[in-house]
Amino acid sequence: MTPELLSLLRGVVSVTTEEELRKKLFLNRPLRVKLGVDPTTRDLHLGHTVPLRKMRAFQDLGHTGVLIIGDFTAGIGDPSGRDETRPVLSKEEIKDNAETYRDQAYRILDPAKTELRFNREWLEPFVAGGEFLRYLPKVTLARLTEREDFKARMGRGDPITMLEIFYPVFQGYDSVAVKADIEIGGSDQLFNLLFGRDMQRDYGQEPQVTMTFPLLVGTDGVKKMSKTYKNAVALQDEPKEMFGKAMSISDELMLSWAEQLTELDLGVFKKMHPMEAKKLLAQTITAGFYTKERAEAALDDFIRVHSEGELPAHMPEFRLPKDKKLFLSQVIQLSGLAPSRKEAQRKIAEGAVRLSSAVVKEDKVLEVTTPTVLTFGRRGFLKVIPSN
Repeated sequence: MTPELLSLLRGVVSVTTEEELRKKLFLNRPLRVKLGVDPTTRDLHLGHTVPLRKMRAFQDLGHTGVLIIGDFTAGIGDPSGRDETRPVLSKEEIKDNAETYRDQAYRILDPAKTELRFNREWLEPFVAGGEFLRYLPKVTLARLTEREDFKARMGRGDPITMLEIFYPVFQGYDSVAVKADIEIGGSDQLFNLLFGRDMQRDYGQEPQVTMTFPLLVGTDGVKKMSKTYKNAVALQDEPKEMFGKAMSISDELMLSWAEQLTELDLGVFKKMHPMEAKKLLAQTITAGFYTKERAEAALDDFIRVHSEGELPAHMPEFRLPKDKKLFLSQVIQLSGLAPSRKEAQRKIAEGAVRLSSAVVKEDKVLEVTTPTVLTFGRRGFLKVIPSN
């Protein structure tokens, strides 16, 4: 196996088929590597970057990344891996999210080797022109509902919309429209990717090779990374926050993160002391989105705070208002340290909140006469400024 093929197969959980992939790599032309994304969120996290990193690996070998923004399919909602119907987004939400997704994706992809497409371009005429209805006789309901997520929902008697059932047809036609040689995606996308192979055959095209990756486990070490589960590392996180979140993962999770999010030598990585390995992992991830210098500064800050017990060199500030009193939990929520006042109150009760190094276990009106450091958990720091 060539070094190039080994690199492309790193972290891959399934390839259909490896032999077809070998043949395509010897075609002596740039391959068209497709990744379809529905812009359902503005905030990308490390889990979203796994297929983007693989697309970049193909680009580095001279191939073309075809990034499809699903401005049409986002209005349907991909049911893959979900146990309920996804909320349908408005055109305005889809447009705003698409612009944000593109900008964040280009932090990983090579824009010069990326073909950015919006699937409304071909899916609207596919439906309006009648081609969709003409194709449906080739599709059976049994085939479209054999996927595990649908089986689970039907077993519970939960509703499944016809738009969700037809979603693989629309995603498959994406592959036909852009003449994809390879399609990449998460393991929950396997059904849709394989359906795309069938549609390409039906339209007289060479079927695409499909490559899937395991879903990245979040910082909690249990569930897939998701903003919903509060276990995500966002691409918009500041370097110190990104570094700190990476340092918070369990030792058991480090190897899979190293494989999926970096190009580190896994053989060497396994032999390192766990703490040193985790620092290297966190530094490598952070440097990938910022700079080596900012990643090193995040490491220095982490060592100073967590190993030497010092305060961060810089921290956000919150000035108490003059016109009203705020409870401690309100300050924590309003400053962004906690997503809700209820979560802030829970942390206070646990003894995870300190004012000037003193543990505070009562949620009461916060009053300070001088700038005071509020510590929230292990990584949250805030300088509270008096109102006067």
